[in-house]
Order: sequence, then structure tokens, then C-alpha cells
Amino acid sequence: MHSLNVYFRCMTPERRERLTKVLQHRQPGIAVVLENVEDPHNISAVMRTLDSVGIQDLYVLNNKIPRHKKWGAKSSSSAAKWLTIHQLDNTEECFKLLRQKYDKIYTTHLALGAASVYELDFTQKVALVFGNEHSGVSEELLTQADGNFIIPQVGIIKSLNISVACAVTVYEAFRQKYEAGHYHQQQLSDTDYHQLMNDWGFRDET
Repeated sequence: MHSLNVYFRCMTPERRERLTKVLQHRQPGIAVVLENVEDPHNISAVMRTLDSVGIQDLYVLNNKIPRHKKWGAKSSSSAAKWLTIHQLDNTEECFKLLRQKYDKIYTTHLALGAASVYELDFTQKVALVFGNEHSGVSEELLTQADGNFIIPQVGIIKSLNISVACAVTVYEAFRQKYEAGHYHQQQLSDTDYHQLMNDWGFRDET
């Protein structure tokens, strides 16, 4: 807390106002999980989208590919420093963390009985899993999740780029949460709020 107070005395009012406004819209009740997503540009595009709707937590699960050492293009990867990124290489550990924080875990998977993304209740605490660009979500994750969802489509090609699919999904979450008033008052705990303010305060906004 001492370091936070020292920083507050050094922070300009404009800087503090900007960070405060962003933090007051952060949504701890929703997270995205990327399972073995190979292209770092896809990951960085997802990061930029998450920041835009106030999603703070991103879980990057790589149990079949090496950990990513860097993300994509600078214009997108700069969003990484404003997110809390959890890099994991164990599925069981990942699900244990998710179950501690979220009521429901949904995978995006075309299967019999999959719900439309527009049928999901995003006012709950929800984690959304997006899988590998080629093979999708693994069977291991599918069996542990609470359900599958799809994005309705009417074209010939029945798939979307992972970053596009994520954007469509989280903006539906944004719509529901906004209408429910989640963006009208602080959702972060005071502890998390001050920790992020302290962490962000020393970072360049470019």
C-alpha cells in the first residue's frame, strides 16, 4: 500500500482519471481460455478484444504446444500489458483455477445439443473456451465443461477465425452485462482494483 500511495502522489490527475475509468468497467465475472492456439497473432487479436470490453483475465493453456514467448504484432500485443494472463500447461490445474472463480465453463464446439451463443446467460460468472485453429477444443476439455455453444451462421463455410469468434462472443457478453448494469458500477474487489491501479500506474500506454 505504501508504494501505491507514493505512486498516487506522482500520478497526474488526467492519468489517474483515465485508469480509474477503465478499472471501474473491468469485469471479473468473465474470462476467456485459449487452448493450444498456435498463431500468436490470433492470441494478440483476442487480447485486444478482451481489453476493449473490460475482460481482465485470459488463460492460455498450452499442453500440446510450447509456451508462447511473445505475442503478435505490436499494435495488438500491447494489450497484453493491461490484461492478467495465466499461462498454463496442465489441463487439470487450469480447470481447478476456473472452477474456483466461475459458475459455468462453456466450450465453443459444433455438437448435437450445442446452444446458440445468444442463449447463454453472461450475467453469471462464465469462462469461455476456444480451441486450436485446426482441431478445436480437445475432448478432455469438452468432457469437463458445462456445455457447448456455437455462433449461428448461414453461409457455406461453417467456421470463423478464432479471434473473430471470440469477438462475436464477448460482445454478446458485453451487451448482456451492460443491460444488467454490470458496467454501471465497480465489479472488481477493492483489493484487485488497487493492485491493478498500482501495476498499471508504471506502464506506458502506447
